[in-house]
Amino acid sequence: MENIFLNTLLGKTCQRPPVWLMRQAGRVLPRYQELRAQYSFSELMATPELAAKVTLLPVEDLGVDAAILFSDILTIPVSMGMQLEWTERGPRFPHPLAKSSQPLNRLNIQADKLDHVYKAIDCIVEQSHVPLIGFCGAPLTTLCYMLQGISSKATFPEAKKFFYEHRAETEKLIDAVTELSIEYATQQIEHGIDAFQLFESHAGLIPTELYKEVFLPAVCRITDAVRSAGIPLIFFPKGLGSGLQLITPDVCDFVSIDWQTPLVEARKMVHPEVGLQGNFDPHLLFASKEEIEQAIESYKPFFQQHSHWIVNLGHGVLADTPFENVKYFVNRIKETNWTK
Repeated sequence: MENIFLNTLLGKTCQRPPVWLMRQAGRVLPRYQELRAQYSFSELMATPELAAKVTLLPVEDLGVDAAILFSDILTIPVSMGMQLEWTERGPRFPHPLAKSSQPLNRLNIQADKLDHVYKAIDCIVEQSHVPLIGFCGAPLTTLCYMLQGISSKATFPEAKKFFYEHRAETEKLIDAVTELSIEYATQQIEHGIDAFQLFESHAGLIPTELYKEVFLPAVCRITDAVRSAGIPLIFFPKGLGSGLQLITPDVCDFVSIDWQTPLVEARKMVHPEVGLQGNFDPHLLFASKEEIEQAIESYKPFFQQHSHWIVNLGHGVLADTPFENVKYFVNRIKETNWTK
């Protein structure tokens, strides 16, 4: 497939950077809102035909250069036997593992609960030739939800406490999550994804040295499995900060940078053979079109020196972002002359 997104991932120099957005398939799209009026969030994810439709909406309505599978990182905990409730305040596990005396015994792997994801991929591949990004959550982020139970406590205090109090059990849980994540990623590849992103949305929750010692080896097991199958991989360690110096070609092909770290500084820390993705502030899309254009222009010198770059936000598109602004942002990226 000849495509600017895949060419950039493979290290080829292109006339402009490709653009796609985390959470691009969601509430900012009017046609998604129409679907949500008919179906619940969980119904959209669990029904392959609907998940495929939502996945492709941003390609049709925004013009992004790649689609990312419409799913959720919490599919792994659910397939490990955990009960998940979708509430108005976000996902909730009513029986978090941190409150269990024997958390490992609570797990019951049910891999068939992932089948709807593979069927959705089949539907997408049948309908479209746009590059499709598969994904899953990295072990630290996945375990934070499994241990804490809810996402409203953004610092996950009970999960962090568990890591320190129960090191041996933590390592066993990491291993269980990693093994299933590898199976999940491998199956996504077999069903036809073109690239893979590993989301470590909470990399900044713990000290870098602890992350390096306990969690990074598990990350590398997942990334090795994906890349050994010939699929390029993007790693998104949000909040890793100076820990970006740990990101070498052994970890990933591209690393996605959050908005707290300037791309120029990230480029100094990350191994030169690893490409960068990001890192526009999601709140920029609330600004005027003139300010959005000025921000894009400010990135041109970076691209002219470092073409190994994919445009994205430093995190996901915010729920109440004006659709017109998102579309304008994507169009300006594609229409800008990046070589002058």
